[in-house]
Amino acid sequence: MLGFRILELKRRVDERWVNKFREIPVANISDVMTRLTAGGASLRPMHAIGKLSGPAFTVKTRPGDNLMVHKALAMAQPGDVIVVDAGGDLSNAIIGEIMTSTAQKRGIAGIVINGAIRDVGTIGKGDFPVYAAGVTHRGPYKDGPGEINVPISLGGMIIEPGDLIVGDEDGLLSIPFDHVESIYAAAHAKNQVEEKMLTDIANDTLDISWIDASLVRLKCEFVR
Repeated sequence: MLGFRILELKRRVDERWVNKFREIPVANISDVMTRLTAGGASLRPMHAIGKLSGPAFTVKTRPGDNLMVHKALAMAQPGDVIVVDAGGDLSNAIIGEIMTSTAQKRGIAGIVINGAIRDVGTIGKGDFPVYAAGVTHRGPYKDGPGEINVPISLGGMIIEPGDLIVGDEDGLLSIPFDHVESIYAAAHAKNQVEEKMLTDIANDTLDISWIDASLVRLKCEFVR
């Protein structure tokens, strides 16, 4: 039934790409994806430290209900990232310490909640990646409906089941399954450029001639 169904995850980004992307800052990946893709500034890391990278195991649920999230925890494979579209509603927490502990024990790579969580005192001290839009002490309902492994959208960012989810202190990105290799090549090159810039800054050799060149090209008026 549409709106209340469970699908199997039929494809996952290969583990070698999961590991490669873990070494690239999300900002570099965002730059080479034309800066148009983002999960929304409200989705923030709630954990203390640790980068997120893994295939998306998607969940769509009505706001404030976590029945399908419990089912996803039972279905997902080690290394998966459970990504939940709970409508961005902050009235009720979708997960807390119990469910994050379960996910960590099962080898889940992390959890993303487009909604609220609770027990942040514990979650915030750990290294298990948890991203959420907010916090509330009010607990969830467990009545459904919802869907598992269907396309979802977080802040306009479309996520297909099996796409690559990456996250760090700057936020989240979803990398389409069919573009992982090309985006990695571009992001890696971007990262190399920035590493050289940092070296040049340290050596006081950074070339900033592009600034005036851009101003001239854009016909900026220079007043003497």
